[in-house]
Amino acid sequence: MKQQFTVAACQLFDVQDDLERSLETIIDFATHASERGAMLVCFPECYLQGYIVEERQARRRAIDLASRQFAEILRKLESVQPTLVIGMIEKAGESLHITAVVVKRGKLLGHHRKNRLASFERLFTPGAETPIFEVDGLRFGINICYELQVPERAAAVANQGASLVVCPCYNMLHPENAETWKEKHNAIRAERTRETGLWLLSSDVTGERDGQISYGPTAVIDPRGEVVTQVPLMEEGLLLHEILV
Repeated sequence: MKQQFTVAACQLFDVQDDLERSLETIIDFATHASERGAMLVCFPECYLQGYIVEERQARRRAIDLASRQFAEILRKLESVQPTLVIGMIEKAGESLHITAVVVKRGKLLGHHRKNRLASFERLFTPGAETPIFEVDGLRFGINICYELQVPERAAAVANQGASLVVCPCYNMLHPENAETWKEKHNAIRAERTRETGLWLLSSDVTGERDGQISYGPTAVIDPRGEVVTQVPLMEEGLLLHEILV
Protein backbone atom coordinates (compact mmCIF):
# COMPACT_ATOMS: atom_id res chain seq x y z
CA MET A 1 0.00 0.00 0.00
CA LYS A 2 1.33 3.42 -0.94
CA GLN A 3 1.98 6.10 1.67
CA GLN A 4 1.86 9.89 1.57
CA PHE A 5 4.78 11.97 2.80
CA THR A 6 5.00 15.75 2.96
CA VAL A 7 8.44 16.90 1.88
CA ALA A 8 9.84 20.42 1.74
CA ALA A 9 12.69 22.36 0.17
CA CYS A 10 14.03 25.87 0.68
CA GLN A 11 15.16 28.37 -1.94
CA LEU A 12 17.38 30.79 -0.06
CA PHE A 13 19.44 33.88 -0.64
CA ASP A 14 23.10 32.98 -0.80
CA VAL A 15 24.92 33.23 2.53
CA GLN A 16 28.72 33.13 2.67
CA ASP A 17 30.82 32.36 5.73
CA ASP A 18 28.19 33.24 8.35
CA LEU A 19 27.52 30.01 10.20
CA GLU A 20 25.22 31.54 12.82
CA ARG A 21 23.05 33.22 10.20
CA SER A 22 22.86 30.01 8.18
CA LEU A 23 21.81 28.01 11.24
CA GLU A 24 19.17 30.57 12.18
CA THR A 25 17.74 30.37 8.66
CA ILE A 26 17.77 26.58 8.70
CA ILE A 27 15.94 26.46 12.04
CA ASP A 28 13.44 29.13 10.98
CA PHE A 29 12.53 27.53 7.66
CA ALA A 30 12.47 24.00 9.11
CA THR A 31 10.15 25.16 11.89
CA HIS A 32 7.74 26.70 9.37
CA ALA A 33 7.89 23.51 7.32
CA SER A 34 7.15 21.41 10.39
CA GLU A 35 4.12 23.55 11.24
CA ARG A 36 2.78 22.70 7.79
CA GLY A 37 3.33 18.97 8.21
CA ALA A 38 6.69 18.41 6.53
CA MET A 39 8.67 15.37 7.64
CA LEU A 40 11.75 16.09 5.47
CA VAL A 41 13.33 19.44 4.56
CA CYS A 42 16.16 20.00 2.06
CA PHE A 43 18.61 22.93 2.06
CA PRO A 44 21.04 23.97 -0.74
CA GLU A 45 24.51 22.65 -1.52
CA CYS A 46 27.15 23.90 0.95
CA TYR A 47 24.55 26.19 2.51
CA LEU A 48 25.91 25.79 6.05
CA GLN A 49 29.18 27.63 5.38
CA GLY A 50 28.65 28.93 1.85
CA TYR A 51 29.80 27.39 -1.41
CA ILE A 52 33.43 28.24 -2.22
CA VAL A 53 36.06 26.71 -4.53
CA GLU A 54 39.06 28.76 -3.36
CA GLU A 55 41.12 26.28 -1.35
CA ARG A 56 42.34 28.50 1.47
CA GLN A 57 38.84 29.77 2.22
CA ALA A 58 37.31 26.30 1.83
CA ARG A 59 39.79 24.79 4.31
CA ARG A 60 39.14 27.57 6.79
CA ARG A 61 35.37 27.02 6.61
CA ALA A 62 35.40 23.19 6.49
CA ILE A 63 34.02 21.26 9.47
CA ASP A 64 34.93 17.76 10.65
CA LEU A 65 31.81 15.70 11.42
CA ALA A 66 33.59 14.29 14.49
CA SER A 67 34.49 17.74 15.87
CA ARG A 68 33.12 19.63 18.84
CA GLN A 69 32.08 22.36 16.44
CA PHE A 70 29.78 19.99 14.56
CA ALA A 71 28.49 18.53 17.82
CA GLU A 72 27.44 22.06 18.82
CA ILE A 73 25.67 22.50 15.49
CA LEU A 74 23.75 19.28 16.11
CA ARG A 75 22.84 20.48 19.61
CA LYS A 76 21.27 23.61 18.14
CA LEU A 77 19.16 21.45 15.83
CA GLU A 78 17.75 19.22 18.58
CA SER A 79 14.41 21.05 18.73
CA VAL A 80 13.79 20.84 14.98
CA GLN A 81 11.15 18.20 14.24
CA PRO A 82 11.62 17.28 10.55
CA THR A 83 14.56 15.34 9.17
CA LEU A 84 17.00 17.80 7.58
CA VAL A 85 19.26 17.41 4.54
CA ILE A 86 21.86 20.17 4.81
CA GLY A 87 24.67 20.93 2.38
CA MET A 88 28.08 21.69 3.87
CA ILE A 89 31.85 21.63 3.33
CA GLU A 90 33.28 18.66 5.22
CA LYS A 91 36.84 18.12 6.41
CA ALA A 92 38.03 14.53 6.82
CA GLY A 93 41.74 14.39 7.62
CA GLU A 94 43.44 16.34 4.83
CA SER A 95 40.55 15.82 2.42
CA LEU A 96 37.71 18.23 1.72
CA HIS A 97 34.30 17.02 0.58
CA ILE A 98 31.10 18.60 -0.68
CA THR A 99 28.72 16.80 1.65
CA ALA A 100 25.05 16.62 2.56
CA VAL A 101 24.33 15.57 6.14
CA VAL A 102 21.06 13.97 7.21
CA VAL A 103 20.01 15.12 10.68
CA LYS A 104 16.98 14.20 12.79
CA ARG A 105 16.32 15.94 16.14
CA GLY A 106 20.00 16.77 16.53
CA LYS A 107 21.25 13.28 15.64
CA LEU A 108 23.43 12.66 12.59
CA LEU A 109 21.83 9.81 10.64
CA GLY A 110 24.53 9.79 7.99
CA HIS A 111 26.02 11.76 5.14
CA HIS A 112 26.48 11.70 1.38
CA ARG A 113 29.69 12.96 -0.20
CA LYS A 114 29.37 14.32 -3.74
CA ASN A 115 30.54 11.54 -6.07
CA ARG A 116 30.81 13.49 -9.32
CA LEU A 117 32.52 16.86 -9.19
CA ALA A 118 32.50 19.69 -11.71
CA SER A 119 35.83 20.61 -13.31
CA PHE A 120 36.23 23.67 -11.07
CA GLU A 121 35.75 21.58 -7.89
CA ARG A 122 39.12 19.79 -8.09
CA LEU A 123 40.14 20.83 -4.58
CA PHE A 124 37.47 18.47 -3.23
CA THR A 125 37.75 14.70 -2.97
CA PRO A 126 34.85 12.78 -4.53
CA GLY A 127 32.80 10.40 -2.43
CA ALA A 128 32.76 6.69 -3.17
CA GLU A 129 29.39 5.55 -1.83
CA THR A 130 25.68 6.17 -2.36
CA PRO A 131 24.06 5.78 1.06
CA ILE A 132 20.32 5.31 1.38
CA PHE A 133 18.32 6.67 4.30
CA GLU A 134 14.96 5.54 5.65
CA VAL A 135 13.02 7.90 7.89
CA ASP A 136 9.47 7.19 9.07
CA GLY A 137 8.95 4.80 6.16
CA LEU A 138 10.34 7.09 3.43
CA ARG A 139 13.39 5.65 1.68
CA PHE A 140 15.59 8.21 -0.11
CA GLY A 141 19.04 8.92 -1.45
CA ILE A 142 20.92 12.08 -2.33
CA ASN A 143 22.42 13.56 -5.50
CA ILE A 144 24.28 16.87 -5.09
CA CYS A 145 23.96 19.38 -7.95
CA TYR A 146 26.40 18.29 -10.73
CA GLU A 147 25.68 14.63 -9.94
CA LEU A 148 22.27 15.14 -11.55
CA GLN A 149 23.96 15.44 -14.95
CA VAL A 150 25.19 11.86 -14.65
CA PRO A 151 22.40 9.25 -15.06
CA GLU A 152 24.33 6.66 -13.04
CA ARG A 153 24.09 8.71 -9.85
CA ALA A 154 20.27 8.78 -9.74
CA ALA A 155 20.23 5.16 -10.88
CA ALA A 156 22.41 4.23 -7.89
CA VAL A 157 19.67 5.63 -5.63
CA ALA A 158 16.82 3.90 -7.47
CA ASN A 159 18.65 0.55 -7.59
CA GLN A 160 18.65 0.42 -3.78
CA GLY A 161 14.87 0.60 -3.53
CA ALA A 162 14.50 4.29 -2.77
CA SER A 163 11.46 6.30 -3.85
CA LEU A 164 12.95 9.81 -3.68
CA VAL A 165 16.19 11.52 -4.66
CA VAL A 166 16.94 14.64 -2.61
CA CYS A 167 19.09 17.21 -4.40
CA PRO A 168 20.91 20.07 -2.64
CA CYS A 169 22.11 22.41 -5.42
CA TYR A 170 24.10 25.61 -5.94
CA ASN A 171 23.71 27.34 -9.29
CA MET A 172 25.26 30.78 -8.78
CA LEU A 173 26.60 31.52 -12.28
CA HIS A 174 27.80 34.34 -14.47
CA PRO A 175 24.69 36.08 -15.87
CA GLU A 176 25.03 34.68 -19.40
CA ASN A 177 25.40 31.11 -18.11
CA ALA A 178 22.60 31.60 -15.61
CA GLU A 179 20.28 32.70 -18.41
CA THR A 180 21.31 29.75 -20.59
CA TRP A 181 20.75 27.25 -17.79
CA LYS A 182 17.61 28.81 -16.30
CA GLU A 183 15.26 26.29 -17.92
CA LYS A 184 17.77 23.46 -18.36
CA HIS A 185 18.15 22.53 -14.69
CA ASN A 186 14.64 21.14 -14.33
CA ALA A 187 14.78 19.57 -17.80
CA ILE A 188 17.86 17.54 -16.82
CA ARG A 189 16.34 16.59 -13.47
CA ALA A 190 13.15 15.48 -15.22
CA GLU A 191 15.25 13.11 -17.34
CA ARG A 192 16.54 11.49 -14.15
CA THR A 193 13.03 10.95 -12.78
CA ARG A 194 11.75 9.42 -16.03
CA GLU A 195 14.78 7.12 -16.20
CA THR A 196 14.47 5.91 -12.62
CA GLY A 197 10.82 6.31 -11.58
CA LEU A 198 11.97 8.38 -8.60
CA TRP A 199 10.41 11.50 -7.18
CA LEU A 200 12.92 14.39 -7.05
CA LEU A 201 13.15 17.17 -4.47
CA SER A 202 15.64 19.97 -5.18
CA SER A 203 16.81 22.99 -3.18
CA ASP A 204 18.88 25.88 -4.54
CA VAL A 205 20.16 29.33 -3.69
CA THR A 206 18.91 32.47 -5.41
CA GLY A 207 19.85 36.12 -5.79
CA GLU A 208 22.96 37.98 -6.91
CA ARG A 209 26.46 38.02 -5.49
CA ASP A 210 29.80 39.32 -6.79
CA GLY A 211 28.54 39.74 -10.34
CA GLN A 212 26.93 36.31 -10.43
CA ILE A 213 23.28 35.30 -10.31
CA SER A 214 21.20 32.27 -9.37
CA TYR A 215 17.57 31.97 -10.43
CA GLY A 216 17.12 28.63 -8.63
CA PRO A 217 15.20 26.46 -9.29
CA THR A 218 13.79 24.70 -6.25
CA ALA A 219 11.17 22.16 -7.26
CA VAL A 220 9.42 18.81 -6.89
CA ILE A 221 9.42 16.65 -10.01
CA ASP A 222 7.29 13.51 -10.24
CA PRO A 223 8.34 10.14 -11.72
CA ARG A 224 6.86 11.13 -15.10
CA GLY A 225 9.18 14.13 -15.31
CA GLU A 226 6.51 16.73 -14.53
CA VAL A 227 7.38 19.74 -12.36
CA VAL A 228 4.49 19.59 -9.90
CA THR A 229 5.49 22.58 -7.78
CA GLN A 230 8.30 25.14 -7.76
CA VAL A 231 9.43 28.21 -5.84
CA PRO A 232 9.28 31.24 -8.18
CA LEU A 233 12.66 32.03 -9.71
CA MET A 234 14.67 34.76 -7.96
CA GLU A 235 12.48 34.58 -4.85
CA GLU A 236 13.33 33.17 -1.44
CA GLY A 237 10.71 30.67 -0.39
CA LEU A 238 9.60 27.38 1.10
CA LEU A 239 8.09 24.62 -1.01
CA LEU A 240 5.95 21.77 0.38
CA HIS A 241 4.40 18.87 -1.46
CA GLU A 242 2.80 15.53 -0.65
CA ILE A 243 4.37 12.66 -2.53
CA LEU A 244 2.74 9.25 -2.84
CA VAL A 245 5.18 6.34 -2.80
